[in-house]
Amino acid sequence: MEVLPTLLLLVGLLGSLAQEDLQGKTFIFPAASNTAQVVLRAAPEKPLTSFTVCLRHATDLTRGHSLFSYNTKKQDNELLLYKPNANQYDFYVGGTSVTFKAPEKEILRPGEAHVCASWESTTGIAELWLDGKPSPRKGLKRGYAIGQEASIVLGQEQDSFGGGFDVNQSFVGEISDVYMWERVLTPDEVALVRNDGVLSGYLIDWRSLDYEAKGYVVVKPVLAPVYSSRRF
Repeated sequence: MEVLPTLLLLVGLLGSLAQEDLQGKTFIFPAASNTAQVVLRAAPEKPLTSFTVCLRHATDLTRGHSLFSYNTKKQDNELLLYKPNANQYDFYVGGTSVTFKAPEKEILRPGEAHVCASWESTTGIAELWLDGKPSPRKGLKRGYAIGQEASIVLGQEQDSFGGGFDVNQSFVGEISDVYMWERVLTPDEVALVRNDGVLSGYLIDWRSLDYEAKGYVVVKPVLAPVYSSRRF
């Protein structure tokens, strides 16, 4: 008599852990809040000494907002991509940040952008690519290692592990094409990703995304894809 409840429980667990192909879709954050978020599940096997995060975002916000927040229990802003205004990106590693100014074309064309952020421990060099164009490189946290037990959140800036959200830092708009690797991508690879190309060795893979949407977040098809549908 207990077989059916057990099977239902197993199905429920499997469903919550399922990975979804979100190619051609986007997360919509329709309104400012301190609850709307997408939690990403990723499990690095060891502390990160290099990485690249890429994503596409679209918003008309002019205030500060978080795009990608990776916290550990020991370190706030372990890895954070944050826009304090429409004209710059703050890139945090281990609680320390560097600022990248958006090029003039981005300032004049607010809204949608493709961004890739990379960092390596050996040199401390940080890179930021906007719409396939590299910004002047900067350095921070040379010799550091990013903790592997992380809370990863889209749309909110974590002031504590998995929480501490501020509505005034929340994202309103659309986020899609989120990827992460445990290495620094080459310029050719950044161009490939921006044009919807396929690489290997993903830590976070938009085409097989393990996530949980909480609060007012909607998944819908993209309205006007700006990338090609080529496969490499």
